Amino acid sequence: MARTATPGYACSECGWTGAKWFGRCPECQAWGSVLERGAPTVSIAPARVADARVARPITRYAVGDVQRVPSGIAEFDRVLGGGIVPGAAILLSGEPGVGKSTLLLEVASRAAANGRRVLYASAEESTGQVRLRAERTGALHDELYLASETDLATILGQVDAVRPDLLIVDSVQTVSSALSDGQPGQPAQVREVAGTLVRIAKERDLPVLLVGHVTKDGSIAGPRLLEHLVDVVCSFEGDRQTALRFVRAMKNRFGPTDEVGCFEMTGDGIAEVPDPSGLFLSRGAPVSGTCVTIAMEGRRALPVEVQALIVPTKAPQPRRVVSGVDGARVAMLLAVLERRCGVRVAEADVYVSTVGGIRLVEPGADLAIALAIASAARDVALPHELAAVGEISLAGEVRPVAGARQRVAEGRRLGYTSILDADAGPLGHALGRAFPRPRAAREVPDF
Repeated sequence: MARTATPGYACSECGWTGAKWFGRCPECQAWGSVLERGAPTVSIAPARVADARVARPITRYAVGDVQRVPSGIAEFDRVLGGGIVPGAAILLSGEPGVGKSTLLLEVASRAAANGRRVLYASAEESTGQVRLRAERTGALHDELYLASETDLATILGQVDAVRPDLLIVDSVQTVSSALSDGQPGQPAQVREVAGTLVRIAKERDLPVLLVGHVTKDGSIAGPRLLEHLVDVVCSFEGDRQTALRFVRAMKNRFGPTDEVGCFEMTGDGIAEVPDPSGLFLSRGAPVSGTCVTIAMEGRRALPVEVQALIVPTKAPQPRRVVSGVDGARVAMLLAVLERRCGVRVAEADVYVSTVGGIRLVEPGADLAIALAIASAARDVALPHELAAVGEISLAGEVRPVAGARQRVAEGRRLGYTSILDADAGPLGHALGRAFPRPRAAREVPDF
């Protein structure tokens, strides 16, 4: 075994090497990632085959059943793939104030109520603050242990003392390790803390839930290695002005990544919403300028009402205001409606919004938006039992979208007996079916 010294500096993010230190890597522009390479490295001679595990064909390995443990929250289990896998490292990220700590405290309370010992290590709040929130949300339980620590070694000591069945660390960016230089939250510190917690999870079959901060653009703060280390990456999304919250799986080694969990923030904490069908629909009588579409959130089909309002204006540049939909997509639909279907909106202000604060980013809502705009332009309400699903091309063609069968089945279940989709033909035909006329139907309705 020979020992060699490698002088100089190297970037821990991209591998760049140089003879002098930089606060910012010249190659990948990462801050605080250039470290000294003066520590000796060890070169080990190749091991003999007899001393190592011999690789075997994959068909000779037995398949073990993964025993998932329910978290007590069905919507959270849906996202995880059926429950928490022993030894899994789960990262939950989200914007400040969205409710990450409240959700994990509820998970800890449900697990403790089911007889599992839980250690909640808070590095951002004092024990008194967490106790007040737990008392408000009804999360008090004798099997829920609480510690306020920012040192990794102390948290590991608490794990040895408590011997929990579930460990929650809030958050990984505020915990520091004495084995790494730098301030908490820097790439080297986050890498050391996360790597140690993941190793403890694997060695002890101890599931670990980590809270992660996000940057201004919404991505997870810290090195990209953090997302590679953990088994599951969940994103907790929602507008703080509304009570609706979504949990999405961005990475899941134990289940699908197209599931979505729905929650609602209440005065008593957070509550799961198993059937959110009525959250995005208005409850009044049908009025002009409204149309329902069936949107897909992961594998879940949700009815969403789109509303449009058209107001004549004499301004040289009419306003185009949207909320919950893509403004560029609405501008394209207005052009298609005016050019292909004769819907005159060039001299009017157009307002388009969704109900309930949900955001529609998929093209499957194009037909519903177009029908809502046409309904507002004609000042005629669409039938109450009508829903629309389809993408609209620049040629005025209604194209099919993914999950069409599931959308139609959900619409039928909710009572929408007339669902317009790609089978309705071009946009002009779809408008003619949505607005039946006593006289013979024409290919392009006269709005």
